[in-house]
Amino acid sequence: MGLLKVGVPQKWDDSKKNLGYVRNAGLKQFISTYNRVKGLKGDELLWGDEIEYGIFELDHKNRKARIALRGREIMDDLNSKENKFSQNVEGCNWVPEYGAWMVEATPNRPYTGFTTDLLRVERNMRLRRKRMLTALGEDEIAPTVSIFPMLGALGGDGSVPPTPVGGPRTLSDYIGDGIINPHPRFGTLSENIRSRRGEKVNIRVPLFRDIGTPEFKDYPVKAMPDNVDGCCGSDSQQLWRYGKGDASREKYGDHAVVVGCSTSSLDEANSEELEVLHKWLVDVKCEGCRGLYYRSAPGVIVPDADWPRNGETVTGSEIPNIPGWVRLQNGYYLPLASEDGKIKFLHRISERTTTKVAEESVVGASTPLFRNGDTPVNGNVDISSLMENNLSLEKPAATTKNAKPTDSSENVRAAIHMDAMAFGMGCCCLQVTFQAKDIEESRFMYDQLAVLAPVMMALTASTPLVRGRIADTDARWGMISESVDCRTPTERGHPDGTPPDPALAGQGQRRIYKSRYDSISTYIYQGALSREEVSNPLNVGVQNRVLNMYNDLPVPIDEESYKKLREAGVDPALSQHIAHLFIRDPLVIFDGAVKEVDDEIQTEHFENIQSTNWNTVRWKPPPPRNNPNDPHIGWRTEFRSMEMQLTDFENAAFAVFTVLVTRVILTFDLNLYIPLSRVDANMQRAHSRNASAKGKFFFRRHLAPLEQGDDGFGRHYSSMFFQAANGEAKNGGSSDADIDVDENGVSIQRKAAPRAPGSVEENSYEEMTMAEIMTGKGEYYPGLVPLVRAYLDYIQCDSITRERLNTYLNFIEKRATGELITPATWMRNFVRSHPEYKGDSVVTDGIAYDLLKACRDIGLGKLHVPELLGDIKIKEIGPDDAYDVKLDSSRAKNDKIVELLKRYSNRKSFFATREGVQS
Repeated sequence: MGLLKVGVPQKWDDSKKNLGYVRNAGLKQFISTYNRVKGLKGDELLWGDEIEYGIFELDHKNRKARIALRGREIMDDLNSKENKFSQNVEGCNWVPEYGAWMVEATPNRPYTGFTTDLLRVERNMRLRRKRMLTALGEDEIAPTVSIFPMLGALGGDGSVPPTPVGGPRTLSDYIGDGIINPHPRFGTLSENIRSRRGEKVNIRVPLFRDIGTPEFKDYPVKAMPDNVDGCCGSDSQQLWRYGKGDASREKYGDHAVVVGCSTSSLDEANSEELEVLHKWLVDVKCEGCRGLYYRSAPGVIVPDADWPRNGETVTGSEIPNIPGWVRLQNGYYLPLASEDGKIKFLHRISERTTTKVAEESVVGASTPLFRNGDTPVNGNVDISSLMENNLSLEKPAATTKNAKPTDSSENVRAAIHMDAMAFGMGCCCLQVTFQAKDIEESRFMYDQLAVLAPVMMALTASTPLVRGRIADTDARWGMISESVDCRTPTERGHPDGTPPDPALAGQGQRRIYKSRYDSISTYIYQGALSREEVSNPLNVGVQNRVLNMYNDLPVPIDEESYKKLREAGVDPALSQHIAHLFIRDPLVIFDGAVKEVDDEIQTEHFENIQSTNWNTVRWKPPPPRNNPNDPHIGWRTEFRSMEMQLTDFENAAFAVFTVLVTRVILTFDLNLYIPLSRVDANMQRAHSRNASAKGKFFFRRHLAPLEQGDDGFGRHYSSMFFQAANGEAKNGGSSDADIDVDENGVSIQRKAAPRAPGSVEENSYEEMTMAEIMTGKGEYYPGLVPLVRAYLDYIQCDSITRERLNTYLNFIEKRATGELITPATWMRNFVRSHPEYKGDSVVTDGIAYDLLKACRDIGLGKLHVPELLGDIKIKEIGPDDAYDVKLDSSRAKNDKIVELLKRYSNRKSFFATREGVQS
């Protein structure tokens, strides 16, 4: 988990004097690293996975499960064995995690880009499970589950050894500081997050409403007749808007939460804190004026970049501390009016407005904030008809604290309340990291995987039980997000706010819309133009412009950091990403590691900021090589959203599928871009109960560029997918021999991906079921699984590997179509069908005990659950063959020799009998 360092961490009040230095030094370190390694090219695909284990002790007499605080001891034991058997080609690496009951494991060497290494994944995961078994005590288990379901529900008796509730680190009402990993970083993280925030973290997860759940006794009956479909009914998904609950907390207290419904594409319509950017129409009314130059900073003109013409729309937000300026989502700035204020340049308009100008196909001026059914408005309409004054952020109405749910028409649900970092960072997950061939590929894959993140989270959902209760959500992400939310009240948008603190980033006053653990807020791929487009007179300078049109979320940045990055030659898209990271403060600073760090050759301060920005995807620059024996590591992208599965087969299937999808995107020149507002909507939907089987997600309709005109609805175009579905020969496009590639072999098609030429972007995405995303929809969208199968055909995958991959793909198809259920659904069903369950949404000790035993047995191959795995049978796993056996020659004791020989005292009669049989 992030950057681990040996040393003495500073208390929050002591560290505040160093926050500014670390932020500034961290930026210098990034710039130094960027300039040193930005030219790296030609790296091969190397990748790996991470699996996190929770260790639990079963009390068979009392039928109770507790967390076993032996993570450090077990980790040291396992690493000692790894060193002993280091001659093995296949091995494991064990590292600490946040909880004292947790251990993280990775393969000891990365997987390569060859198909045969795809078979290593499951083998190595099984090896890790076997070796974990060798370190466990007699009553200990380590099933691959996302969370200990009773964490915080058992008081001081929830761990072995027992730990008293509370402590100076967390001040928790539910868990004790003693369950935190003893490494100094973890406890300091917990305490400093609370200190910076100004109060304990506040986590409120919607509680599942069953027929006898006592918390819902006085609630209005908005559910379906069986009372288990949520307040939205069975025709839409209930949305938990994690990280945006301050208003409902003030109104209803800690044990209730307001939820939304996915009744339309405008999911955020009822959000407590609606944040959207504004659209602005460029209309400069002066003689000879055709538009505006971009500014790299307020007042600094960029003459070599393309510029928005009159009639175009741009998307951005006003800068609170610099009146009269708008920062655009492409990283540039525009003034609202002339310096004397007499000529207005930008006019705020409805977000539904689209325009048509000559350069629109290049600059993407028609990109909407939200997809909707409204008819687009063309650029010739009178400006006044486009104006709307209702685009400001919605403000919550005045509230009365601890009001009753019946007092409001809001969708209020009882909530499971938690108050410490351990509830989030105590969750386990599956992560995959890829090395790209260069910086551009790593940035492109960052964007693509960000779109996949909520989809894969829903498909792998496995967190329906929280603090001894059944949650009305299936995934862990929002819980972790709220568990590390260190934003001050002002940063969270609280109307009363807090006084400025000069030591904090932005003085603690900058509006920040997300926790530091959340989905991404900006795409980072720069994009490019084809040679033909560059030669077009209309496109002068456009090759220097950020072409990504899908960044439609507010992206707070540190303006000074952005300025320094641009001055250092970092492009606007990447500058925006890094400057967004640096709106956060470092959370842990160690004595003797502040000014002592060399900013030219080390990256410790940058990683201090980077490693505590926990997003669904993480972009990772190459680390410094401190000595010649350090391995070369290139530009990487880390995929972080997937949930833990019960078996190594499932975890391997999803890890391998993810890497194959990245190869499909790169090899077939596809892109998954949709507006980031829709990615965030998908993240909310992915938390919903049974989202994989019943939910819908926004997804791109056209993964490949269109080859004829298209209105966005798939009616008047011809693509390679349409032709494949109809058995047609390719028409109207370029032959393979004509594909335009650069000197690095990267096609212009991919470089132009952020613009998706050939389609009206307002209709480039739609709502799809999980089955449609994975298996295809109509003649225009082939599905991710068929694309992977086509890719395997294309590379002529060897038959042995292909056989196993087909098993993975068949399993994923069945999970996506609902033929097989998610672990979350299975766990919820297990609890609700248990003899001890009383229909009250309570997980008893006995239920948790039986559930964890079943999870262990499923992972070990001792229990087959058809609704989870279909006809896939897991080969039983035990500790016996976890390590190779050495041909030992050390002297044996005499009594041991005698004991062994007694086993074979009748060997002569045995051989005689054997010879008689043979004769």
